[in-house]
Amino acid sequence: MTSLPLSQDLIAEANSRDMVALDEDYAALGRKLSRTGIDIDAIKERVASFSVAVPSWGAGRGGTRFAKFPIAGEPTNIHEKLEDCAVINQLSRVTPRVSPHFPWDKVSDFAALREEAAELGLGWDAVNSNTFQDQVGQAHTYANGSLSSQDAGARAQAVEHNIECIEIGQKLGSTDLTVWVGDGTNFPGQQDFARSLDRYLDAASEIYAALPGDWRMLLEHKMFEPAFYSTVISDWGSSILAAQELGPKAKCLVDLGHHAPNVNIEQIVARLHRFGKLGGFHFNDSKYGDDDLDSGSINPHQLFLVFNELIEAELNPRDGFNPSYMIDQSHNVTDPIESMLSSAEAITQCYAKAALVDREALHGAQEANDTMMAFQALRRAYNVDVAPILAKARVEAGGAIDVLAVYRTSMWRDRKGQERKAVGLGAGIV
Repeated sequence: MTSLPLSQDLIAEANSRDMVALDEDYAALGRKLSRTGIDIDAIKERVASFSVAVPSWGAGRGGTRFAKFPIAGEPTNIHEKLEDCAVINQLSRVTPRVSPHFPWDKVSDFAALREEAAELGLGWDAVNSNTFQDQVGQAHTYANGSLSSQDAGARAQAVEHNIECIEIGQKLGSTDLTVWVGDGTNFPGQQDFARSLDRYLDAASEIYAALPGDWRMLLEHKMFEPAFYSTVISDWGSSILAAQELGPKAKCLVDLGHHAPNVNIEQIVARLHRFGKLGGFHFNDSKYGDDDLDSGSINPHQLFLVFNELIEAELNPRDGFNPSYMIDQSHNVTDPIESMLSSAEAITQCYAKAALVDREALHGAQEANDTMMAFQALRRAYNVDVAPILAKARVEAGGAIDVLAVYRTSMWRDRKGQERKAVGLGAGIV
């Protein structure tokens, strides 16, 4: 039994006004695609099976290193975050899971929290640990690192916290633990590079040993920030070496913003899959560095190329293909619900476009060293407006044709602004 936050009548009424136009657009696109041998209904079914998780922390306004500008109606606890995430999924129908962060989302009864999410039509994705900031009453500081800290007490504390996250995840029904550490240095000579990595691997192996049989440990790398001279797990090379040393349940997680400018991320996807270490993605976009901008807002073509490699990996699974997909953004100047609705659509659009690629033509051109025709195989798919396919899939699943219009008509943010406690000023993410 589910209890969805928005009225289905509101969604149905809005859809009824747009349905004739959608049917016309869908039929026209179907005729166009059929001329190249593509069944639009088959693509729609693929889109209907696609999903991406949303982060619990993404339901609130983000912040820069300097300031956070909250808006009325922001969630102040995991229960309110779940409500907002349920709105996103009810309208988009592609975000059925929530990725929690601890201790931010900690409650006294996780079995009840699992039931609460289910009533809202939601499940749980990867659990995320936090060893990048100190908590009230914490015995050891993470100021000088966590899993790689010279302080054995801090390392043990970080290991214990990650194992606690696994135990919480089991109660919620999750099967993945995402481990990102902000460990690194801000000055040359601050730490010994080799010893800090050794400490990280030793501590991470204790967490790995605590994984249940069906769990994965997703190692997330980040080039810089909060450390600006060196970072312990700074790139996909460090990540895959650590994952290979830890064992088969350790995989690499790729955050699209955690790379140097102009890095070929789609090639990294292919490399990680080749060695059986492609674990998941955090979707966002960037202009300068780790900007955490809305997915597809800056470089949607790169997102399409990433999905092109993901579909290649799906068609050639090698040792398996089961990546965890999640939106990971900082919504500093927008309504977070609107940003995640927009991002979910951008991500699904790129998935659908990649599904349209004529693989036979692409592979044939590659084997013939026909550069232009290989490129055109990708470009033809990228140029297709797949919006009617996405909208049809949403409607058939009970979602909205125009997700943003229905969300604004619902007045959800205004109503929650009257009901919820105000969020205070500050810096950083929720």
